[in-house]
Amino acid sequence: MKTLIRTFALAGAAAALALVSPVSAQAPEGEALPTAVTVVTLQAQDVTLTSSLPGRVVSAAEAEVRPQVGGLIIERLFDEGSEVSEGDPLYRIDARSYEAALAQAEASLAQAKAQADEARREAERVAELRERRVASEQTEDSAIAARDAAEASVKAAEAQLQAARIDLDRTTVTAPIDGVIGLALVSQGALVTAGQATPLAVIRGIDPVRVDVTQSAAEIIRWQRKGAEAALAPGADRTVKLRLADGSFYENTGSLTAAEPHVDETTGVVTLRMQFDNPDNLLLPGMYVLADIPQAVLNDAILAPQEGVTRDRRGRPVAMVVNAENVVEERQLEILQDLDSRWVVSSGLEDGDRIVVAGLQKIGVGMTVAPEERQPADQDQASAASTETAAD
Repeated sequence: MKTLIRTFALAGAAAALALVSPVSAQAPEGEALPTAVTVVTLQAQDVTLTSSLPGRVVSAAEAEVRPQVGGLIIERLFDEGSEVSEGDPLYRIDARSYEAALAQAEASLAQAKAQADEARREAERVAELRERRVASEQTEDSAIAARDAAEASVKAAEAQLQAARIDLDRTTVTAPIDGVIGLALVSQGALVTAGQATPLAVIRGIDPVRVDVTQSAAEIIRWQRKGAEAALAPGADRTVKLRLADGSFYENTGSLTAAEPHVDETTGVVTLRMQFDNPDNLLLPGMYVLADIPQAVLNDAILAPQEGVTRDRRGRPVAMVVNAENVVEERQLEILQDLDSRWVVSSGLEDGDRIVVAGLQKIGVGMTVAPEERQPADQDQASAASTETAAD
């Protein structure tokens, strides 16, 4: 029995020795192993800085449809919310009185032409009598004046006829522009007048659309003072990205088309206008958006992963960096803005620095660590997680 107990004791000691021996082989007795951390080696690069500016979607063209003649609406000829083209009939106004006015104008023209023919023949007869010295010069002058007056009456009657035709044509209200027509603001049977304050409907052109954003005058001055070294190169990418109210990016990019050369005295901002294609009519006038506009180029900037940047007790951005001796250092950073899942750092980090992105909770300044470079697959997962967090 004692022999059996002794055998089990020897076996247990051998097993314990086998478990301890690998660790003892890796680190001297009494010393802890360096803490494993994940790092990313930074590289300096030129970065295009952008500004996210708030704005509203504006229709490229907008027309309020109003009647140009008065009368009763007898028919609506469009579907609300449908696309219409320039010249499409929208409303029909009772045209009977305008048809009567047209007939009267035609009769007046015929009468004026008959009188003009009579005056022309009379002038010709007086001219023949004047040649034979039968009629006086005064009689000839009176005949010529009567002829000219009759011809002028013909032109006036023609103008009245043309006006009557125009008024008759205007009893059919047509679309002045291409676009999407909104709700009908008057119904069949309503009495309308020429140039009334209330429109019959509103047509908006929404493909393409415009986006008006505002930027403070102080920020514009700040970018301009950076000078030529920060200016966008002639071939630089100047496309504008649009973020919608749900945080997603609009699939089509746009371009800056104009800037108001005026600062609003009340708000101190300048209005910038951009244009975006809108084939699916996703962007609607009045919609709130954020526009990411390229502003300047920063040379030799550092893009630091956001998961490697924290805040100290004063709220200043800091990062843990592993130096050449694998010792942890703390760096205070100056951050300009975010870019996707990274921070654009202008000072505090340099090309070739190894920033700690995982294991920050286990280390401190002055500790010796065992750094391991993050793999591209892990980097993609971290970027996706950071993007989802920003969206939330």
